[in-house]
Amino acid sequence: QVQLVESGGGLVQAGGSLRLSCIASRSVFRINTMGWYRQAPGKQRELVADISSGGITNYADSVKGRFTISTDNAKNTLYLQMNSLKPEDTAVYYCVADLAPLRLERYWGQGTQVTVSS
Repeated sequence: QVQLVESGGGLVQAGGSLRLSCIASRSVFRINTMGWYRQAPGKQRELVADISSGGITNYADSVKGRFTISTDNAKNTLYLQMNSLKPEDTAVYYCVADLAPLRLERYWGQGTQVTVSS
């Protein structure tokens, strides 16, 4: 198993930037896939971006060109750099780690709030 702790959320004005961090209790190099999901009030949780152990990235259409997902193996940390933030990006952001394919062993962080004011 793996424990995940997110940080970096906060309040920012539209057009601003934030960087979310997710520290894992084990080497991220050995984790099959890691990613970020978000859930806005009254909406379903949705995938924002993910990255495979081989470095392949995947982004939701709504964040392409604005958000960048990356990992730092030395620090066991997953990042989400968020630029050009919009009010519709307001949500609780969750870090996720899949230790096996097909989401057969998935772990979630506790979430961090991101609020973008207009």
